[in-house]
Amino acid sequence: MKSAPFALLAVLIGAVPAYAETGADRAACAPDVMRLCAAQIPNAGAITLCLRDKRVSLSNACRTVVDRSDRSARDIANRR
Repeated sequence: MKSAPFALLAVLIGAVPAYAETGADRAACAPDVMRLCAAQIPNAGAITLCLRDKRVSLSNACRTVVDRSDRSARDIANRR
C-alpha cells in the first residue's frame, strides 16, 4: 500500500500541466491541487477550473502560475 501515494503523485503531476509549463510550476501548484482540488484529479480541465475558482485560497507561488497562464491565454485570444 506504500505505492498508493506515489501513484497519486504521478496522476497529479500528469494533471497539473493545464497551468504548469515547467517542473517548478507543477511543484508550486501540486500542494494546492491536493488541498483544494483533489476531487478533480486526474481531470486536468477540472483542476484548471478549480484553481481559477479558488484563486484567493492559492499559495502565492501557485497564484503566480495561474495568473501568468491566464495572461498568456488572454494574449493568444486577443491576437485573433
